[in-house]
Amino acid sequence: MARFAFRIEYNGAPFNGWQRQAGGQPSVQQAIEEALAKLEPGEHRIAAAGRTDAGVHATGQVAHADLVKDWEPFRLCEALNWHLRPQPVAITACARVGPDFHARFSALERRYMFRLMARRAPAVLEAGLVWQVRGALDLGAMRAGAAHLIGLHDFTTFRSTMCQAQSPVKTLDEISIEEIPCAGGQEFRFYLRARSFLHNQVRSVVGTLERVGAGGWPPARVKEALEAKDRAACGPVCPPEGLYLTGVGYPTDPFGG
Repeated sequence: MARFAFRIEYNGAPFNGWQRQAGGQPSVQQAIEEALAKLEPGEHRIAAAGRTDAGVHATGQVAHADLVKDWEPFRLCEALNWHLRPQPVAITACARVGPDFHARFSALERRYMFRLMARRAPAVLEAGLVWQVRGALDLGAMRAGAAHLIGLHDFTTFRSTMCQAQSPVKTLDEISIEEIPCAGGQEFRFYLRARSFLHNQVRSVVGTLERVGAGGWPPARVKEALEAKDRAACGPVCPPEGLYLTGVGYPTDPFGG
């Protein structure tokens, strides 16, 4: 057996999340496993660095699989992309890895980006790829609110009631926000980095910071919400279409980047 790591890009809109569904609803995992089965007949199970929810996208998801044949990585990448068509999933890199590599358990950090567009005109070209709000947002206020969340905290307030993590205590290593040009409005990109995240943590944080940017919350209220350790103190949870898993960090980059 040979173990391979894959870097994966996908548009999450047509999928019911990453994880294979018992009821047969389409998932990214199932799409890739079925493509693998066309190369090596039989049942395949791949493990990923993170299980993204329905509608969430990725530019840097990482997964691994064990295959009977010791494929040349370039040929394996090309063959998988052929069999994945026309689904919006692509293998952007493939590499042989050692048997001790695990896409989830070997990871040191996950990186997410959230795209938020603030303008009145509909997001025609970016539809399904951003969360759109109609009112202008204050970048400085959002940055001030976000500063309260960096570091080691109990993130119960920003954790889904369905979260299965054993502890709500996490270290948020980075949360930065930039504004980029957007015709007729503003686009903000939120970058978050941590070893691991709670279920719906990123969407809960961004939804709360949007309230700050819109003037509905003062920045200090983010600190109060965090310290409340109460889901009811959280701002609105934003929709999934603006969220992207952009990268996973390992002790050694399996793709040599």
